[in-house]
Amino acid sequence: MTPRTSPPDAVPAGLRPGFTGGIHVPGDPGYDEARTVFNSMIDRRPAVVAQCACEEDVARALRFARDEGLEVAVRGGGHSVAGMALSEGGLVVDLRRLRAVEVDRDAPSVRVGGGAVMSDLDRAAQPYALATTGGRVSTTGVGGFTLGGGSGWLERRFGLACDNLLAADLVTADGGTVHASAEENPELFWALHGGGGNFGVVTALTLRLHDLPAMSMALLLFRPENGPEAVRTYRDVMESAPDAAGGACLYITGPPEEWVPEALVDRLVCAVLVTYAGSEAELRDVAAPVLALEREAEVVTAIPYADLQCMLDDPPGMRNYWSAEYLDGFPDEAAAAFCAGAATLPVPSNSQHVLFPMGGAVARGPDDYPLPWRASPWAVHPFGVWESEADDERARRWVRGVRAAMNPWASGAVYLNFIGREGQERVVAGFGERAYERLSRVKARYDPDNVFHLNHNVKPAVAVV
Repeated sequence: MTPRTSPPDAVPAGLRPGFTGGIHVPGDPGYDEARTVFNSMIDRRPAVVAQCACEEDVARALRFARDEGLEVAVRGGGHSVAGMALSEGGLVVDLRRLRAVEVDRDAPSVRVGGGAVMSDLDRAAQPYALATTGGRVSTTGVGGFTLGGGSGWLERRFGLACDNLLAADLVTADGGTVHASAEENPELFWALHGGGGNFGVVTALTLRLHDLPAMSMALLLFRPENGPEAVRTYRDVMESAPDAAGGACLYITGPPEEWVPEALVDRLVCAVLVTYAGSEAELRDVAAPVLALEREAEVVTAIPYADLQCMLDDPPGMRNYWSAEYLDGFPDEAAAAFCAGAATLPVPSNSQHVLFPMGGAVARGPDDYPLPWRASPWAVHPFGVWESEADDERARRWVRGVRAAMNPWASGAVYLNFIGREGQERVVAGFGERAYERLSRVKARYDPDNVFHLNHNVKPAVAVV
């Protein structure tokens, strides 16, 4: 069945009976706010935005969409760079009212509503000195982040977010409910470890928490000409660093902060960020070779994890285009190519040219999950964020150029949360061919009509030729 892309006459009346949340249709005062997502390049007009307040609201919305032939989009944090949280003329299952977070200190674990964002989780766990791997932007939705794998500052210490997934509650395409865990519906549970939102609307997740009594960071700024030495030094540090160490190398626009020299503000700079799941003294010991380099500015401090999580937040209303390559290695030639890619970074802007270290608990995690990129020791993430429409082509060209430059060292696998719509071959590469086939069988059981296709889509096995 081809979904309808224009609103039926009785949209409000047909959905409202028994619906406890909010409903927005074109012309409502709150409609434009309800359809605004993280990437301001996305401007779609759904027929209905169903802001669900409970699991039954989700079921009602899905049944209504089925009855009316409306395409379904699912919104958690709304951070998909391709705008997959919206459907033009369809129905949006908006989970933002499902944001409850309940910490079980004794387990320790946390139950998180499907519409919660990272700051909801991080702030709830912090008073107990507990944490789990979260996204590097505090407004990222916990649900989509976790279901896609979940890469963050703590991944080398505690594994990917999905490695810490203990259970999930879903509403399926027909409006039914299902619970998934290692003991109950284990094949579905496996699919939720990287398979994304292909199988239903996740209304709640239970995640393992870990003790995190201290967190610290060192952020150093270098002039671009000194960037290659800083990048190579950071690489050498991380190749022998303990799992508690993480961070990134970034080329960015110098921010207008008190600790940043005026000469660097709005100019291209190389930044080295070392994060450490431990004390500042331990951080200084691990990061000593980086701290010995000549630099222009620095911040070295203990920091609450929830505050670290907000450090790279971007202002709302920006234009976005991202991609990524996961690398089999990062020799000097790759480091030189990475640094050269900064030459065309749009400056000034909020764009970031990022190198992430992998390894640690990521590499040691379960190797049967649909996450082939977890074996890569390094990742390069050109993260284009800018303000003016006039810079659209310039920013896209830069992102594509970085990917091309890193291709000689690329594994071919990719973390799908880091990219937009790059074709079905990239989707399969993100899961791995064998895992994709297994996912497609799970998809055929829980979503045989591919209702949930506004994602990095897994086609149901019955439709695979």
